Amino acid sequence: MLLNRENSGKRWYPRPDGPDKVAGKLQYLTDLSLPGMLYGRVLRSMVPHARILSLDTSAAERLEGVHAVLTHRDVPGLNLFGIATPDQPVFCDTVVRYTGDAIAAVAAETPQIAEAALQLIAVEYEELPVMDSPEAALAPDAISLHPQGNVLHRTEVKRGSAEEAFCSCAYIVEETYCTPRQMHTYMETEGGLFVPEVDGRLTVYAATQHGYKDRMQLSRILDMPEESIRVVSSPIGGSFGGKDELNVQPYGSLLALRCKRPVKMHNSRKESVRAGLKRHPMKIEMRTGTDADGKLIAHQVRITADTGAYATLGAPVLNFATEHSMGPYNIPHVNIEGVSVYTNNGVSGEFRGFGGNQAIFAMEGQMDRLAERLEMDPWEFRRINLRASSDPGPLGQRILQTEGLAQVWDAVERAELWQRKHNLMLEDNPPWIKRGIGAAIAMHGAGLGYGIPDPAGGRLSLTTEGKIEAAFSYEEFGQGLVATLEIILMDIFGCTAADINIVIGDTDKVPHSGSSTASRSTTMAWMALQRLKVPFISKIKAIASALSGIPEEHLVTGPEGVWEMSMEYGADEGFNEVPDVVPLVTYAQIAAAAEEELIFDTKFDYPTTPDHVVGGHYLYTYAAVITEVEVNTLSGEVKLLDTKHVVAAGPVINPMGYLGQIEGGSVMALGFTLTEDAVMAGGRYLTPNLDTYIIPTISDIHTSLEVEAIQDLPEGDPFGPRGIGEVGSVALAPAMAAAIHQATGVWVNRLPVNRELLIRPVELAVKEGAER
Repeated sequence: MLLNRENSGKRWYPRPDGPDKVAGKLQYLTDLSLPGMLYGRVLRSMVPHARILSLDTSAAERLEGVHAVLTHRDVPGLNLFGIATPDQPVFCDTVVRYTGDAIAAVAAETPQIAEAALQLIAVEYEELPVMDSPEAALAPDAISLHPQGNVLHRTEVKRGSAEEAFCSCAYIVEETYCTPRQMHTYMETEGGLFVPEVDGRLTVYAATQHGYKDRMQLSRILDMPEESIRVVSSPIGGSFGGKDELNVQPYGSLLALRCKRPVKMHNSRKESVRAGLKRHPMKIEMRTGTDADGKLIAHQVRITADTGAYATLGAPVLNFATEHSMGPYNIPHVNIEGVSVYTNNGVSGEFRGFGGNQAIFAMEGQMDRLAERLEMDPWEFRRINLRASSDPGPLGQRILQTEGLAQVWDAVERAELWQRKHNLMLEDNPPWIKRGIGAAIAMHGAGLGYGIPDPAGGRLSLTTEGKIEAAFSYEEFGQGLVATLEIILMDIFGCTAADINIVIGDTDKVPHSGSSTASRSTTMAWMALQRLKVPFISKIKAIASALSGIPEEHLVTGPEGVWEMSMEYGADEGFNEVPDVVPLVTYAQIAAAAEEELIFDTKFDYPTTPDHVVGGHYLYTYAAVITEVEVNTLSGEVKLLDTKHVVAAGPVINPMGYLGQIEGGSVMALGFTLTEDAVMAGGRYLTPNLDTYIIPTISDIHTSLEVEAIQDLPEGDPFGPRGIGEVGSVALAPAMAAAIHQATGVWVNRLPVNRELLIRPVELAVKEGAER
């Protein structure tokens, strides 16, 4: 199914939040204000690594308009945070480890006074050696950045005997791949409003992907019961993983509680660059061998990830990269080792793709290089090495069997764009303009993986106003979750949007259903509603039957209420307006007649493999990408002309949202491939703002982009639609690298692509053009 308005028909459902976003009416959490609120600011380290010899806040405290100056001495609970490994100080007391480290925070009557107060805080440092790369941090004489040393985490996967198997390989390719420190560059930088309530509770309006996890971390820091903290976390102006970890929440909360007044915080873009999370830069060394017929035999991988000064989710990211560094291929002999290293660089953490982008860029690069050595079509080379649906997962774990991998391979093989690769027409172009077509394939695990708590659930209720209300602890940060939930509910009940109320992102109002991360939200919401619909509908129909005298088996839910079976209206009617006729019994009448609250809850866990493989996934989404690029060999500029994404992720619930997710992920991957790198030197950012950090604009993105959705699932599959929030971002880079190679003969092994590598002398370009 090609996704577009024509093919999607009546399911082309507009986003409920779309009109207000387009009109600029929707308020993000950083837009909120309250009378009498103060403004918070954070003093961050001026050096990447040093001991703090002295800290004097007295001058700042005396400044008129300043209401509080806080340091490590003012943290009542745990002076550390970290979603998985709490090793990052709220306020540093003895040592700073990167230039984003917080030393003090102030609250003042205006932003200008708060900034002036920061300038009055005197900090004396004793600078220490800077570990500005994993290699420096791993050196034998390197100073330890943490008590346990400079290694956060190691991974290892060994199967067969790789070293011996290489001796029997007919072809071996060795390459080192390097990927950049990419920024999330969300529209709404980190911030929020922090409100101390009259009953002693605290309300936190701040962007996060996991309100319950934020509440837990804040509880430890503030030494308050979790139930005394309310986290409101929607709507958010973008996240992509960057707001999965605490950012300004500890400082706004501490200041608000100290001052007993609301405190607003909002990072500038420059401070967001300095203190925000980034994608892990990785160096991936690969050695891969085949027999004479092209069958993969041996694969050796060494992954080195720069996690920066603190852990956040650096360990799980390395686990994910390790799992995906074998790709979707059968390789009998494997030797993989990974290490995530502490440095004095900015903190690396969770980012769309979660380590898969880096690993797949490297693995697919190996496949293209081996195919060239074998003089074999690269797509055919992949086919003979793909895992069968009955094969175990990359870590040898049992996975849910689907035909998705073969289906996306077939879709590329028959695609018109891929068939053009042997007949690129360039007669109208000057000789220095080259074109190429490349493709890549990927599998992407969804959920957090085996051994990691991954709770799910949801709540379905009928309100006194007669609204069908669904409540989840997910957040809306631009991915279109609200629209998807509405469509699922309209499918189930045959009702209209006017009958529905969606409640998300408020820990006081929703059950704990896990985070909006790891491509899990749609699957978990769908599964929760499948569990809830039978008891909910049965109860509603029972009340409607009692009110109307019509047997339950003759009743059906629909627009505004319950109808006789012959009057059914619903999803097949295209979610139209309420018909002229009225239901037998309205939802409001049912709610009024109910003897108890009609509230139904469910709790369960995300599906995991039954095998004890930590981090191993059970549900995978499969995808492939074809790209056509144009390279100007005089300037080294690369343009992405045409792109086709094929995604096997089960039923498409929300076609517009599905297409938007794949398009957005593809554009983000384009920046990862061509322009984006938060460059650091000596522990300091050289790209501190968007004037030097270059993201794709409307003039840079794909001239043409097509998305094909493969909706097949095994018969009886209980898990429904798979997540697609990440998979659109993981395979574009290797597909473009292959296309660049066809165009220029240059193998790209470092991202973003170095233009200088693609520049050819004009005389040579003209000569090549004449020979062509």
